[in-house]
Amino acid sequence: MDWLERMNNAMEYIETRLSENIDYDQVAKIACCSTYHFQRMFSFITSVPLSEYIRRRRLTLAAFELQQSDAKVIDTALKYGYESPEAFSRAFKKMHGVMPTSAREKGIVLKAYPRLSSHISIRGDVEMNYKIEEKQGFEMFGISTAVHDAGDLFEQPFVEIPAFWAKCVNDGTVNRIRAAAGLGENGQLHGVLYNHQWEKFSYMIGYFLPPGGLPAGFEKLQVTPQTYAIFSTGLFPDGQSGVHELWRRIWGEWFPSSNYEFANGPEFEMTYDRGNHLYEIEVWIPVIKKPSA
Repeated sequence: MDWLERMNNAMEYIETRLSENIDYDQVAKIACCSTYHFQRMFSFITSVPLSEYIRRRRLTLAAFELQQSDAKVIDTALKYGYESPEAFSRAFKKMHGVMPTSAREKGIVLKAYPRLSSHISIRGDVEMNYKIEEKQGFEMFGISTAVHDAGDLFEQPFVEIPAFWAKCVNDGTVNRIRAAAGLGENGQLHGVLYNHQWEKFSYMIGYFLPPGGLPAGFEKLQVTPQTYAIFSTGLFPDGQSGVHELWRRIWGEWFPSSNYEFANGPEFEMTYDRGNHLYEIEVWIPVIKKPSA
């Protein structure tokens, strides 16, 4: 069974259970990957989190039922997972622009969010170079923050991470990390995404731990031996990395067509000064081979 068929089977599972509790673990099992891997891949492919897709589909079906039957608002609310008519009405108005009680009025315009299905899309116009490498364990140090990564906040990592870098540059934290690592004033630091939890993860700005141990005022992160898929932005002038698009292509193009899945460990944005005002970022993602179907 190929990835396309597995994805469509997962969508079929969701579609037939929109009026029930949907087991995300079972959805991921049908797609033959981990729950976190499926949710993240789904978001990058569709540009909407899985939870939001389910919410929109439920409100679409709810609108159809209210418009085409004598169903009561309270019964429809309970059917599609809302604990009260008030919560259902707020969500319904947010999506459709009207209250549920207005759905049967003639001339009312309602929104329909269609069911997703996966098809082959021939791209291939831009190659994607990568390598698989085994890395020994190592330690890093730096400063971290929590970044939101789910719900309506799909784009938040691309907002919060640059904002965190800007803050750490402006308040002198970046220079303190450089000094503690023994780098020059223009030494390039790295970013680490780790401690993935529901709707958030930790992001560290840092560098490899110096031989003298953890410098005062910083955090330490132990990284165990791991297999990584490593991708590169290629060379770019300062401030024009294209790393956001690289992340989208990794999860939206490479993972669905590869024999690997996310291994639930720290991910890295490794920045290198290549001279002549040119830079390169490597994205390291921990991977494991997909189990045989």
